[in-house]
Amino acid sequence: MAGGWSRDGAVQEQIDASVDDAVKLARSRLPEGAGLTHCQMCEAAIPEARRRAIPGVRLCIGCQSELEKQQTISTGFNRRGSKDSQLK
Repeated sequence: MAGGWSRDGAVQEQIDASVDDAVKLARSRLPEGAGLTHCQMCEAAIPEARRRAIPGVRLCIGCQSELEKQQTISTGFNRRGSKDSQLK
């Protein structure tokens, strides 16, 4: 049962759209092409096991961790479901 101005199924559509966005973002961050033997940022050797596990890898674990910390953006709430976004 929907409440307010939303129709039936709107909540599930918001959830599905959020999941789809997250999947698209994750896929866009996957490495492509031939992998490197040394890190693109710090020149450290990338272990053979990591190169086999992640085809196209370009960063060592340390640099990859730092990159992922920088890419994490938390807005604190779902803009699709906020009333502020509906009123503007």
